[in-house]
Amino acid sequence: MTSTAGAVLFDIDGTLVDSNYVHVDTWSRAFADVGVEVPSWRIHRCIGMDGDKLLEALVGSADSAAALEAKDLHSRYYSEASGRLQVLPGARELLQRTSSTGLTVVLATSAPESELAHLRDLLDVEDIVSVVTSSEDADVAKPSPEIVEVALDRAGVEPAHAVMIGDSVWDMKASRTVGVTGIGVLSGGISDAELRSAGAEAVFDDPADLVERFGESPIARLADLSTIKNSGANA
Repeated sequence: MTSTAGAVLFDIDGTLVDSNYVHVDTWSRAFADVGVEVPSWRIHRCIGMDGDKLLEALVGSADSAAALEAKDLHSRYYSEASGRLQVLPGARELLQRTSSTGLTVVLATSAPESELAHLRDLLDVEDIVSVVTSSEDADVAKPSPEIVEVALDRAGVEPAHAVMIGDSVWDMKASRTVGVTGIGVLSGGISDAELRSAGAEAVFDDPADLVERFGESPIARLADLSTIKNSGANA
């Protein structure tokens, strides 16, 4: 792995785009349609988890007829509901602020390509994003660290030179496993205490709060370290 200045890995769902509750609603509809009763609060607790692990946690199997049908229905309902998705306040500004520090901007998501395309269109920041991952890049998504490892490799950075921003305990656990500093945001509906318990070093309300308090965040610290590193390399 070639080490560059540093990178910031961004989850998308619930972190940059307000989509978690759309996922909850569409999963709830899908489960109801296949005759499986799953309370919405339990679905919410699993959002951000690998799709097969979500199904195993909620219906006991990822490959049963009901699970497979529910998965297909969720994809269809989510696609139909895509007009309800909104970019979270401050998301674009946060990505731009991060890029302006010289750090590599990475969209480290395990969303399927079909969903990712719409999320990227919504964000409209292709000019500052250097690396993107999707569900096709890992056999098992979060909390497995595989997607984080792929993102690091593509960005050309060591774990110590990266931070990850996410809204779920799965984001924090995945980043902690490989030694990447985790930053939590509350915009996905998970509490400050849970995010910190899962490994978050700092927690902010949403991207706008992180922009406002950027100077005290681990991103700013990483940018400072990267500046020192580059200055030493050029001396």
